[in-house]
Amino acid sequence: MPHTCDVCSRTFNYKSHLNEHKSLHTGEKPFICEICNIAFARKGYLKQHLRIHTGEKPFVCEMCNKSFTLKHSLKKHLSTHTNKKSYVCEICQRSFRVKTNLNNHLISHTGERPFVCEFCNKAFNCNAVLKQHLLSHIKHKPFVCEVCNKSTLIAHSLIHTAQEPFVCEICNKAFPLKQYLNRHLLHHKAELPFVCELCNKGFARKNILKRHLLTHTGEKPFVCEICNEAFAQNTALNLHLRIHSGEKPFVCEICNKSFTQKHSLKKHLSIHTNEKPYVCEMCHKAFSMRNILNTHLLTHTGERSFVCELCNKSFTENYRLNLHLLTHTGEKPFVCEICNKAFKQKHSLKKHLLAHSGEKSFVCEICNKAFVHQTYLNTHLITHMKEKTHICDLCNKGFSFKQDLRRHLLTHTKEKPYVCEICSIGFSRKSHLNRHLYTHKKEKPYVCEVCTKSYSEEWYLRKHLLIHAKEKP
Repeated sequence: MPHTCDVCSRTFNYKSHLNEHKSLHTGEKPFICEICNIAFARKGYLKQHLRIHTGEKPFVCEMCNKSFTLKHSLKKHLSTHTNKKSYVCEICQRSFRVKTNLNNHLISHTGERPFVCEFCNKAFNCNAVLKQHLLSHIKHKPFVCEVCNKSTLIAHSLIHTAQEPFVCEICNKAFPLKQYLNRHLLHHKAELPFVCELCNKGFARKNILKRHLLTHTGEKPFVCEICNEAFAQNTALNLHLRIHSGEKPFVCEICNKSFTQKHSLKKHLSIHTNEKPYVCEMCHKAFSMRNILNTHLLTHTGERSFVCELCNKSFTENYRLNLHLLTHTGEKPFVCEICNKAFKQKHSLKKHLLAHSGEKSFVCEICNKAFVHQTYLNTHLITHMKEKTHICDLCNKGFSFKQDLRRHLLTHTKEKPYVCEICSIGFSRKSHLNRHLYTHKKEKPYVCEVCTKSYSEEWYLRKHLLIHAKEKP
C-alpha cells in the first residue's frame, strides 16, 4: 500500500521514506553531524556529508581510477571520457553533457532566479550556487587555513603556494582550480553568448558583461570607507582594503616574503627560479611573465592607445597615463612621515625612506660599492661594462644609456626646456630645475643630526657629514 504525503500528495512505497520527505515541509533536520554540528533532513545526506570528514570516495571510475564521494559526480565524470554533449540549448546552441546543466544554463537567458535564501532573501539562478551562499550564514567553519585563518580550505590553500595544477592545452596558461580553467576554455571555443550592446564585445558569463558595462558608464559603486576611493568592481575594493589593513596573504615558500596580490607572488617566484619563458620574436629579449612581454611588444609596434585628454600625450599602458595625469593635477598622495616630502608614486616614497634609514643592502660584486635600491645598483653595473651602444652623431661620444645621450645632445643644441615659472631661468635637466626651486622656497628638509645645519638636497648633507667624520670628500 503506497504512503501519501498530506501536504503535496507525493506517494512513497515505504513509510520511512515518507517520514524523511515530511521533514522537507516542516524544515526539521534531525540528523546532525557529530564533528561540525551541521544538520540534515535525511540520513542519506548526513552519510554523504561525513565523507568530507573521512575523505572516503567509494565511487571509482573504471577508465582512469579517479574516485568520487557521490555517485552522480562519477556519472558526470564519465561523460568527460566520451566527450558526448547530448543536451543543446536552442537559444545559443551551447551543448552540455548533463541535462541539469542545460536547465541551469537556460535560466541565464530568462534572467529567472528561483532559488531564494531563507536567511537574507537573496535569489540565485542555480541551486548549487544557493548552497554555496548558505555557507556564508553558517558561523562554524571547521576547515581553517593555517596561514590566514580563512575557511574553504582545499581550494583556498592553493593561493598561498601559487600552485596552478590545471593547465590549458591550447595556450599553456595555468589555474589553481578546475572551474577557472573551464571558464578560460570558453574564450578559445569562442562561446561568448553575452554581448555588449555598446561595443559588441562578447563575454563567456553574464556577470563579466555587467562588470564590463561599468567601463562605459564610468560608474564606481564600491567605495572604500577609510579613504573614499571608489572602484568599479568589488574585487578591486577588496584588494585596495589590504593597503589599509596591511594584510599580505600570499607568502613565498622559499624566502617567506608576503604579498597583497597573487600575481605579485608569481612575479616574485621568477626571481628564485630565474625562469623567463616568454621570448620576444623580434629582439629575443626574454621575460618572466606574459603581460610584461605584451607591454614590451608595444615598443616595437609604436602603439600608444592611452591618450591624455589634457595634452594629447600618449602612452603604451593605462597605469602610465594615470601617473602622467598627476603632473597636471600636481597631486602627490604619498608623504614621508620623517621630512614631509611628498611623492606621486608609492614606490618612490619607499625608495626615499631608504635614504633616511641609511641602509644600503645592494652591493656591487666588482667594487663593493653599496646602494639603497636594486635599480641604482643595476645602473652602476653598466659603468663597469665597456660597451657604450648609444653614440652621439655630432661628436661620436658613447653612452651606456639612451637618456644620457639625450641629455648630452642638449649641450650641442644649448636647449634648456625646463624653465622656472618664478624667475624664468632655463635648465637642460629637470633635476637641475628641481634643485633651483629650493632657492625660491628656501626649504631645507635635510638636517644634520650633529650640528643641525640644514640643506636643500640630500647629497649636500652627505658631503657635510664627511666633515664630522673627519674624512675628505
